[in-house]
Amino acid sequence: MKSANKHSKIITAATKVFAKKGFFNARISDIAKEAKVADGTIYLYFNNKFDILISVFEEEIGSLIKQVKPLLAAEDDPRKMLEIFASRHLSAMKRNKNLAEVIQIELRQSAKLIKDYRNNKFSEYINIISDIVKLGQEQNIFRKNIQPGIAKRAFFGALDEISRVWTVTSSTKYTLEETTQQILIIFQCGILEP
Repeated sequence: MKSANKHSKIITAATKVFAKKGFFNARISDIAKEAKVADGTIYLYFNNKFDILISVFEEEIGSLIKQVKPLLAAEDDPRKMLEIFASRHLSAMKRNKNLAEVIQIELRQSAKLIKDYRNNKFSEYINIISDIVKLGQEQNIFRKNIQPGIAKRAFFGALDEISRVWTVTSSTKYTLEETTQQILIIFQCGILEP
């Protein structure tokens, strides 16, 4: 009989193992050991290691979407919406450094595997940024000559790089709030003097 608790333990364990060993070097037995379940138990929940990786992205990123969407729905200022998104993302990555590492490394190294998997939570997640940019353009707050598809990648790239720094160092001289504000200033105002 499948249990939600075991499924969750396997996802958490897989995130940790993928962060430490990388997707290609990780073995099902490593994940089972970390989750404290028998190797065969993994196959009650997942078809293979790739299925586990996709589930990590779907469930962990899905959880971020569930957290951020209601907050954004309660806000109508696109500038504040970008701040909410950035703050929530950075906070989640600081709390779960293993997830930050998996997003940073595996989305790039495993891209060939994930390429065919188009209908995913990660795309939905970063599309939140382009939707905010479009809203800002409609409200004449953001420049109309900015491509929302490029803006979302640039903005997420900045957040992702900051998250990567947090995974390699246990301390940083910048607070979450300072980091969020710096990214917003650079993104919304640029680096040119007014």
